[in-house]
Amino acid sequence: MTRSDLRLLPVAGGVWGAALLGVFWPPMTWWIAGVCGLGAVIVLLAARRMEGPTRAGLAIVLLSAMTAVSISVGAALPAREQAVESGGRVVEMFAGVTSSASIGQDGRLWFEAQTETIGVRGQPRPMSVPVRIGVEPGNGFDLGAVVRVVGEAEKTDAGERSVLVVYTSEAEIVRPAGGVFGVAAGLRQSFIERAAQLPEPGAGLLPGLAVGDTRAVSTELNDDMRTTGLSHLTAVSGANCAIVVGAVFWLSALCGCRRGLRVLLAAAALSGFVILVTPEPSVIRAAVMAGIAMLTVLIGRPRAGAGLLALGVTGILLVDPWLAATPGFALSAAASAALILFAPPLARGLARILPAPLALAIAVPLSAQLVCGPIIALFAEQQSLIGVVANLLAAPAAPVATVVGMLACLAAPVPPLADLLAAAAWLPTAWIATTATTAAQVPLAQVLLPAGIPSAIFVAAVSAAIGVVLLRRPSALSGHAQSWWRWSRRCSAIVLIVVPGAGAGQAALDGPLATLRTPEGWAIAACDVGQGDALVVRSAGDIALIDTGPDPDVLRSCLRSLGVERVDLLVLTHFDLDHAGGLEAVEGHVGEVLHGPTSEQADQRSLDRLAAGGAVLHDASAGLHGVLGAASWRVLWPHRDSVAFPAGNDASVVVEFSGGEVPRSLFLGDLSAAPQRMLMRTAQLAGGYAVVKVAHHGSADQEPGLYEAVHATLAIFSAGVDNDYGHPREETLALLEATGAHLLRTDQQGRILIGTTSGELQVWTESRVGGPG
Repeated sequence: MTRSDLRLLPVAGGVWGAALLGVFWPPMTWWIAGVCGLGAVIVLLAARRMEGPTRAGLAIVLLSAMTAVSISVGAALPAREQAVESGGRVVEMFAGVTSSASIGQDGRLWFEAQTETIGVRGQPRPMSVPVRIGVEPGNGFDLGAVVRVVGEAEKTDAGERSVLVVYTSEAEIVRPAGGVFGVAAGLRQSFIERAAQLPEPGAGLLPGLAVGDTRAVSTELNDDMRTTGLSHLTAVSGANCAIVVGAVFWLSALCGCRRGLRVLLAAAALSGFVILVTPEPSVIRAAVMAGIAMLTVLIGRPRAGAGLLALGVTGILLVDPWLAATPGFALSAAASAALILFAPPLARGLARILPAPLALAIAVPLSAQLVCGPIIALFAEQQSLIGVVANLLAAPAAPVATVVGMLACLAAPVPPLADLLAAAAWLPTAWIATTATTAAQVPLAQVLLPAGIPSAIFVAAVSAAIGVVLLRRPSALSGHAQSWWRWSRRCSAIVLIVVPGAGAGQAALDGPLATLRTPEGWAIAACDVGQGDALVVRSAGDIALIDTGPDPDVLRSCLRSLGVERVDLLVLTHFDLDHAGGLEAVEGHVGEVLHGPTSEQADQRSLDRLAAGGAVLHDASAGLHGVLGAASWRVLWPHRDSVAFPAGNDASVVVEFSGGEVPRSLFLGDLSAAPQRMLMRTAQLAGGYAVVKVAHHGSADQEPGLYEAVHATLAIFSAGVDNDYGHPREETLALLEATGAHLLRTDQQGRILIGTTSGELQVWTESRVGGPG
């Protein structure tokens, strides 16, 4: 890499930093623009007085670019600030769809849009801001379409590209996609319908590989793709774009085209691919990054790649500064940089022990994973350990499935040819789907790390150690440099011995040996699932689970540590994500379900999946009762057909357990003060409770009289560490202490277990062991 190639990297870094400051701290925007603009003028004036070559030109470019991106942020702020005022209200808006649509965890169809008007129903006013809209699944919500929606708007956090998230109650297509976008939408829909007629595995995945439409991909396959590091194949990522560029470049070379023509054809094919899969911001970003990386390698000018990549990053951020805060943009830039800078020397290092083609095949996904791993650790808890192997297995099939599938999509006007091409693309697609589902079942296919800076630093250290061990020693090193190289390789080797050993030990404790860390005498367990509820009751070997928390993987880990393989009774107090988001962990392993009232189609779809897995559903209401092993349970809330409290927090199922070695316990869901007062009047809560699960994670909206009447010995607060809501609130902690309760908090003590020994309560936590006596 020559020095000139690296000179533009500070420009990209400076622009990225200025964009981040602007989108996260808007008041800083005009200050940054003013300071950088003034700095550019000062450097320009100073440079005119200097003789000979200087670095002033680079400084002027850097400061000017930072000024420009700050102005770009500042110009967008007034409309965004005005739109934020609609947060928490029901709004009507007309908006143009700017992205492809995908099914979210809540069952809604989600897409990005740019508003034309927004306001109260019947009185929308002109306003152009980016929003994210969730509608009931349907066709026609294609890029370029104009929609009218009515729904509740919620403002987003600082740094997010969309100003509002809109949960619609009404949605209609005012004007369908037209022109080239309409043609592309028609081709995609025809291809999706054609692919649906093919068998699984592969039918649902084929549209994702070919045109980035993942609506038909099952939840299970989607999770397996993410676990094995293959999800980038269906995200219209740089990998898809690189496949198109590489395929066209290679085919045109076979036809004898000159290099310049090959580049033009590859660029034209990439542009057509972007239009076909919808030119949303993430696709354009991926296309630019992949196009730069692939073309610099294919035309034999990899040394120019860093400079071109820096220009690409700078240009994208000038157009849309909010991309600076998105993980996808960072991953695209990092993966492209890895392909340009890291993959070639890594391939040379691997070529010492492997044939050159195989070394290159391994170096490409490995370099991307090593560079992207620390970024992923900042935002996600999952780190794939099987990703490189899975990508190697899928590598031969991915280009075929993508290119042939895309041709099948384009051939839609000629059905026999389209059918033939779709069938040809199905086989490699089925191979990829099988690879994902098989690799995901491999022990230690992924590890869970708490998302954040410490995990990112840890992953970066491990990635660096792998890179140092695999790279070939640079030639012509000085004596001091050789000493440093040997020292770094030894340290890296130690890291790669210690970390897997420690990880294997921890995996054994969390897996096969998990139950050895769990006391035998527990009857009630509060799983540490972050900001959410997941509580387990056990009696005579039978298991009840009250809510599932927000994350199925975290719930699986807790149930595995408790030795729970089947849930005899599942209580879904209500359907908010923090209480029902982990349902996937128990689907197919549930006997009976008590559930609160549903309010959306997504709620009913969750129940339908449980029923399809063999569960018997019961609409829970006060008076319903039954047994769990040797214990008994009864529902105290809500009342059947009550209209006083709508579905959600205030209609949470409240259930009581007692007997059969289970301490008398009360689980209050997310009730607020008003239904708590009604509960006091309608249920027999007079004293004698050993355990109470405090309502709504210990929010401030509590009825003191309820807890005084319950007079529990132990009070469980299920909340996430440093959660955004401030749960549990100090006043609620003080309230429960005043009743004489001993406080137990999952955010401070992790998993909590409660049992009885000789008639006395016993408590075990991950941070300490003891009991109130």
